Amino acid sequence: MTIQGKWALVTGASSGIGEQFARQLAKQGSHLILVARSTSKLESLADELRNKYGIKAEVISIDLAKEGAPSELYRQCELLKVDIELLINNAGFATHGLFEQVSGERQHEEVMLNVAAVVDMTHLFLPNMLRKNSGAVINVASTAGFQPLPFMAVYGATKAFVLSFTQALWWENRDRGVKFFALCPGSTDTSFFNVVGTEEASVGKKDTPERVVEVALRALKEGKIYVVPGVQNYIGAQLSRFITRKQGLRLVGGMLRPRGGSGNTNNYKNTGNQSDLAGRTIR
Repeated sequence: MTIQGKWALVTGASSGIGEQFARQLAKQGSHLILVARSTSKLESLADELRNKYGIKAEVISIDLAKEGAPSELYRQCELLKVDIELLINNAGFATHGLFEQVSGERQHEEVMLNVAAVVDMTHLFLPNMLRKNSGAVINVASTAGFQPLPFMAVYGATKAFVLSFTQALWWENRDRGVKFFALCPGSTDTSFFNVVGTEEASVGKKDTPERVVEVALRALKEGKIYVVPGVQNYIGAQLSRFITRKQGLRLVGGMLRPRGGSGNTNNYKNTGNQSDLAGRTIR
């Protein structure tokens, strides 16, 4: 698909992978709806991209983890009278630790943002793409979606959902003019681990958000269903096909186990601070 002169909506656009999607799409001439909670960061980015590339950019500040937020976002896009032809569901965050020791409220927000918002956003914006027989949806999953993650149980499950959901909709819409594509990055050099509250959730060498997005946009143009940037990340994502479930759980659980062998609950007791850091923007 050609994106020059068309509108793309990017959630989690204030930093990391979302910001890079905005920058690289603007460079290719796409108009942008930038979505996150941080108004000042979004406005600064929008001004920069308008001045640098001559594109149109609108800012919508909203917390997509809240019930009804996707519908409100869709309503605001209607008021702006823009047709979204590229939807990028990027906003998300993770928690780390023993399941019962992590804030239940925080985990609920995690499911609402990583899963419910992706479903609702897709359900709202897909019909217009189908009417025009044109468009694409990029859902940012993770290498975490290829196997269960002990000590990050909710996050791994949400990303498995996103990957399965995207592949199913790729099949449903393969002859209807709308592309579906899942980006599955490994560890990436963003604020993600600041939000998680520990570097223990990081596995392997960190990629750059610039390269991750370059790989994603190239794979979308090539018609792929999903992409895992980085050879080591790809091999790790496929490993579960060649070992038993228990072997995989033992391997991943050993890598992600919190220091001392128990969950670090301090990262999750002050959920307000963690939410401020997250900004609903990271992978």
